[in-house]
Amino acid sequence: MKTLLFIAGGGALGAVLRYLMSSGIYHWFGREFPYGTLAVNVLGSLAIGLLSILLIEKFSLSQDVKLGLVVGLLGAFTTFSTFSWETLHLLEQGLLQKAFLNVLLNVTLCVLAAWTGAQWARSMV
Repeated sequence: MKTLLFIAGGGALGAVLRYLMSSGIYHWFGREFPYGTLAVNVLGSLAIGLLSILLIEKFSLSQDVKLGLVVGLLGAFTTFSTFSWETLHLLEQGLLQKAFLNVLLNVTLCVLAAWTGAQWARSMV
């Protein structure tokens, strides 16, 4: 039960952070392209690469805290389901180039961000 509470707490925080970040991005850049979701996905991918290595290899934290951060916080923060829905919406509007660009940028930048985060974490003392 304690593990579920850590995950739920992390999830609540992650969902609020996702809303605040994507809303801010859309405020600055507009909604012509899913910039907010892209930014959240890239940052979330960077964070999961960084935190996974730090939590597994560098720090000795309880399993509950690890799950709260990775499964709860980052699971709720990243928005793959939103990415999928926005891509479908672009396709349904006939905006094939924007849909393709959204898929290409999210996949490429998020994998690169996860790798970067893992490299940063491995280089830390």
